[in-house]
Amino acid sequence: MDLWWLFWCAMVFLAPLILMEISSTFKFHFKIVSYCIMCVILSAAAVPVCLLKNGGRTVENMKIISAFTRTIKYILGIRFEVKGLENLKVDGPCVIISNHQSVLDMMGLMEILPDRCVQIAKKELMYAGSVGLVTYLGGVIYINRKRTSDAKSIMAGVAQAMTSDNLKVWIYPEGTRNNSGDLLPFKKGAFHLALQAQVPIIPVVYSSFTSFYDRRKNLFTGGTIKVEVLPKIDISELKEDDIAPLSDRCFSEMRQVFFQLSGKPLPPASQTAPRRSKPHLN
Repeated sequence: MDLWWLFWCAMVFLAPLILMEISSTFKFHFKIVSYCIMCVILSAAAVPVCLLKNGGRTVENMKIISAFTRTIKYILGIRFEVKGLENLKVDGPCVIISNHQSVLDMMGLMEILPDRCVQIAKKELMYAGSVGLVTYLGGVIYINRKRTSDAKSIMAGVAQAMTSDNLKVWIYPEGTRNNSGDLLPFKKGAFHLALQAQVPIIPVVYSSFTSFYDRRKNLFTGGTIKVEVLPKIDISELKEDDIAPLSDRCFSEMRQVFFQLSGKPLPPASQTAPRRSKPHLN
């Protein structure tokens, strides 16, 4: 009887490994589920550490959250090559913008997260169990993307908090995850925020995940993500009318770097992924 228990226990551990070798679809979904479970477990583990060390909601908890999150890359077989990290070492607040590809972006963000940096995230994240709780403790700023008027008032408060609390704010200007192998046109929220707070913008570009992660192909293997932090953009001389050209400039420069990092030729701008019918603020 004891041998049978050993056999079934072994099968529980071996069966997923065998199925991952046989089926790419199973491997993809198994790794996604594993990633989500790891996020929940690590978030739950980080919560008491945040409370014991810092007592409650504060941006200082992002250091703890970052340390926990960075362990996931070793389990999933993902590595990062970072260039230009010194560009994040700026005194005072700023707006950081980056491309947004998948749920894996959280690992990339935490890999290079500077001090006193928080994210802008959708309000629904607050209710995501331990993940929502730990992001709340880390000072993440939530917006209701379905109510644009609320989002705008929150962004006005963010601009004030950035200067009074010396915060860096991380925003995904595409407004949604995009694993198409290109960048979506940028929304203007991040640029309005930088102008309102009178702080510089720092673009961050991550290479394409499609060589190791592609939902359409049920592909999820290990791989290397190249990251480049571009020099900060001073907006002190700009006005409201300059926001659209600034957004276009950032999009063009980041798109060019995106294809360089991904080892792919830059296609004509006309082939860029189309705009969505329901734009969001960020």
